[in-house]
Amino acid sequence: MDDVAPRLSLATPPLVEAGAFATALNEALAGGDVASLLIRFANADERENEAIARVLAPSAQEKGVAVLVAAAPNVALRAGADGAHVSGCGEALVDAIKKLSPRYIIGAGDLETRDDAMRAGEAGADYVMFSDRDREALIECVAWWAQLFNTPCVARAATLDDIALLVKAGADFVLLDDAVWNDALGPAAAVAEAQARLKGERT
Repeated sequence: MDDVAPRLSLATPPLVEAGAFATALNEALAGGDVASLLIRFANADERENEAIARVLAPSAQEKGVAVLVAAAPNVALRAGADGAHVSGCGEALVDAIKKLSPRYIIGAGDLETRDDAMRAGEAGADYVMFSDRDREALIECVAWWAQLFNTPCVARAATLDDIALLVKAGADFVLLDDAVWNDALGPAAAVAEAQARLKGERT
């Protein structure tokens, strides 16, 4: 990995509406430097998802946070997001790249194998994100990718304790979701702690 320090990304829980989550999001964004926010949705209705993104995106973007949506490219375009996060390396990713690149960010997530990640990178994804169902396998994949490729790698930390492991492996961005929203001290404290761990100030 380059000498550039890894940064923090956040992902929302799958949302059915925005209002109940907005306060937690604002608290998290106040906790420290956040590079990007991935808005996830519980349903596939594009209009409903667009409405959620329209509520949540501005407060993040005002803080310099890039906002991506885990949805069809049309949702990203209509909601004023900065890009889209696509599952896998197949037709959906290719379609999103055709519609959004190079003006918008297109990320490829849920990548199960090294070959999937290479296909996503070759297709033009702006970042790759491996599936994290097996932590040790995730760390191995992140380390392999960081040694060989320039396309940024985003890695999900299931807990705050996982952050240092992923940073050591070479992740360019560490993504947090439940570890922030379910933290007993609140989202702001969780983000502040995550920042300290990104910088190696906690062990």
